[in-house]
Amino acid sequence: MKPTDQKQTTKVISITSGKGGVGKTGVVANVSVCLARSGNKVLILDADLGLANIDVVFGLTPPFNLNHFFSGEKDLKSIIVEGPHGIQILPAGSGLQSFIQLDAEQKLRLLDGLDTLDDDYDFVFIDTEAGISENVTYFNTAAHDILLVTTPDPTAITDVYALMKLLSTRYHEKNFCLTVNMVRDETEALDVYRKLTVVANRYLDISIDYFGSIPYDRQMAESIRRQRAIVDLYGGSPIARAFSELAGRLDEIAPSRTPKGSVQFFWNKLLQPPA
Repeated sequence: MKPTDQKQTTKVISITSGKGGVGKTGVVANVSVCLARSGNKVLILDADLGLANIDVVFGLTPPFNLNHFFSGEKDLKSIIVEGPHGIQILPAGSGLQSFIQLDAEQKLRLLDGLDTLDDDYDFVFIDTEAGISENVTYFNTAAHDILLVTTPDPTAITDVYALMKLLSTRYHEKNFCLTVNMVRDETEALDVYRKLTVVANRYLDISIDYFGSIPYDRQMAESIRRQRAIVDLYGGSPIARAFSELAGRLDEIAPSRTPKGSVQFFWNKLLQPPA
């Protein structure tokens, strides 16, 4: 269990990808469960504002979502729902176009809304949509750390490089974490990491930290159908161990006490000294 005798610093981590279908939301769900079971207080922000996923993965039917927040009908506390192991979720809407591209006022409102949450979260995971839209870049730059999810598929590798290039050249992001999902073995994952670092070292001024791999497991599809995290259903499996190891690496990230820029979630709390 996490010690409760001192204030924890919130780590805000975006989990993102260059393309859909790489299992990003599954990574968010399972890593969150691993951390919550270890005593961490976890909040998931579903930042795919047009195609909600995380509530579906956990089998939840939230009565309200971020669309109600941006329209002014509800505050953030009113739309939070509780998932397994006490995980808190800010669900996105689905099938609505109204807020798929946030304007400056909506971004500021979300920033202020998150800063007013009085719960002391250990982790806030931002499950971004796939691609390189303005919302994707906003949520990645607002996070303290960025975890990229890709697979050995050549198009997934190309697209995650394109995302890193955009975030680096236009938004001055220099540090990325990488996990390779749906691999046959660790050698295949390391080959993906090598390819990305070779091209990044040649063309971009960035660092990529390797955070391990997640093996392909056909039971992942079953866990999605059953709307349960695979780490709960098959705790002793290789994929469950891989998610646990990834959660451990994220837990070891040293929390930054200096905002990357002028817009960053929970930056006010980061600057406050521990109680």
